[in-house]
Amino acid sequence: MTARYAIYYAPEAGSALWIKASAWLGRDAISGRTMPRPDLPALTGFDVEALTAAPRHYGFHATLKAPFELSPGMAEGDLLAAGQAFAASMTAFDASIAPAALGRFLAFRLQDGEAQMQALHATCVRAFESFRAPLCDADLARRRRAPLTTIQDGRLEAWGYPYVFEDFRFHMTLTGSIADDTVRARVLSVLRDHFAAETGLHRFDAIAIFRQLDRAAPFDIIERVAFPASVAAETNPT
Repeated sequence: MTARYAIYYAPEAGSALWIKASAWLGRDAISGRTMPRPDLPALTGFDVEALTAAPRHYGFHATLKAPFELSPGMAEGDLLAAGQAFAASMTAFDASIAPAALGRFLAFRLQDGEAQMQALHATCVRAFESFRAPLCDADLARRRRAPLTTIQDGRLEAWGYPYVFEDFRFHMTLTGSIADDTVRARVLSVLRDHFAAETGLHRFDAIAIFRQLDRAAPFDIIERVAFPASVAAETNPT
């Protein structure tokens, strides 16, 4: 099977948000290790393993450019070099985040900073497009199971993913789909309490290149590339 890659945002390894979110999902996408779950008495009786199965597979992240196979003639090293060049041209920014609902899913979502994130997303989608192989018929059919507008369907073919540009919604996913409104509200309340210390201002200072060795394998980070401003900020704190 062919590997897939993705350009995501992921918090820095060792940060409180990364450690706590990875533990909630049950897997660290840097080390690949299973993480011990937090003891949350308010969720006693819930199948947290099933609740977090989908986001655990992808690792804690926010999508900037959706998963893709490499186009012919491109190698992983080329993608990593492009990631370094891309990051060198970016600037870190701060925005507030908090657990919130996104349809039936729960995720860390932006509370402000949408313009900066939209700009990062759009630049990222375009910058790495030459590395993306066209979607196969099976992937196109899978994406088209969801109702798509004419514009979204055109973007699926043009960019490999329908929810780009103005349809992009930043989210670092914490759960799979929760159909029951009451259950979703209860889990959200627990997550807001659990992640209270990580809620608020967050520095977006890097991109992370993820790799999936085959379609059955989980996604793991192979490189996280910091933006120059984040390095400068750490060297010369204000």
